[in-house]
Amino acid sequence: MNGKQGKKTTSVAAMVEYVVGCKWSIQILTLIYRGIDRPGAITRSIDGLTTKVQNDCLSKLVRFGILKKISYPEIPPRVEYKLTDFGQRFIAILDMVEALQREIDESTI
Repeated sequence: MNGKQGKKTTSVAAMVEYVVGCKWSIQILTLIYRGIDRPGAITRSIDGLTTKVQNDCLSKLVRFGILKKISYPEIPPRVEYKLTDFGQRFIAILDMVEALQREIDESTI
């Protein structure tokens, strides 16, 4: 056995579908990419985003391996989210989608 059998992985296509289909994921990833990586700061930066929805979104992005959660053993506790190496590559896909949209927008003017 190679150690990978039995481990269920999510396809990149399913990840893209979730992120693009989620109202908040791209905004959250953009903030983290720009250095806003603490949950409270993320919530304050996005109008209408609730803590519950944010936590669900962050948890899913961590499960996908796009983000990593760093918990510091402090009082009060501090948590930060960072892009993984895979997350950096994943952001490049979203950048290409954004560039394609800009091309489409510019051609219809």
